[in-house]
Amino acid sequence: MKIVTWNCNGAFRNKLQEIEKLDADIYVIQECENPEHSTNEYKQWAKNYFWIGDSKHKGLGIFAKGAIDIQRLDWEDDGLQLFLPVIVNNSFNLVGVWTKHANSHSFRYIGQLWKYLQLHKAKLTSRQTVLCGDLNSNKIWDVRHRISNHSDVVRELNEIDIVSIYHAVTGEEQGLETAPTLYLQKNLQKPYHIDYAFSSKDIINKNSTVTIGNHIEWLKFSDHVPVTFSISCQ
Repeated sequence: MKIVTWNCNGAFRNKLQEIEKLDADIYVIQECENPEHSTNEYKQWAKNYFWIGDSKHKGLGIFAKGAIDIQRLDWEDDGLQLFLPVIVNNSFNLVGVWTKHANSHSFRYIGQLWKYLQLHKAKLTSRQTVLCGDLNSNKIWDVRHRISNHSDVVRELNEIDIVSIYHAVTGEEQGLETAPTLYLQKNLQKPYHIDYAFSSKDIINKNSTVTIGNHIEWLKFSDHVPVTFSISCQ
């Protein structure tokens, strides 16, 4: 199965033709508007989806091809932002993520995911799981002596056999990524790797792939590039 995660930087309704070129089975899109309150073209495109957000203009959506069954999972988020869990084809969990500041000093961004893990570790191991999106985080920004930093989240995921597909496929280490996923404010001098796809180890195999979008092609649409990856589902 082919999945794309992308922070579209808003106005997703105007970028549908570009993302469709990737021909994914599922798209996990951050900063997209709610299709229900958008153009007819967007509504027609988004026939099989779930969306959450505090504003109709910018939220988190999971969009699937028509033949794919996605069902929303009733997982409490305890006010954490933003997490969208679904079950795909009654087979594996997919958690879309867009971590935010959430008016929290100690648990902003990656701290939101750390707290989410504390709530749902058992559910994440109940079946095969994919967790992907814009984490707004990298090991290079680890805060020492804080238990909710990037490295802690990666370690806790590893403890339940959920690993980063990019790092598994490329062999690169956290914090030493050679392929940026964000060019801050579209500035080529400010590249960062902050968008990730994690999955259960048993759905990554020698045929699994991960592709980071080319900035020359994608920066006209967003300061993020898409992350496209494949998994083998049982």
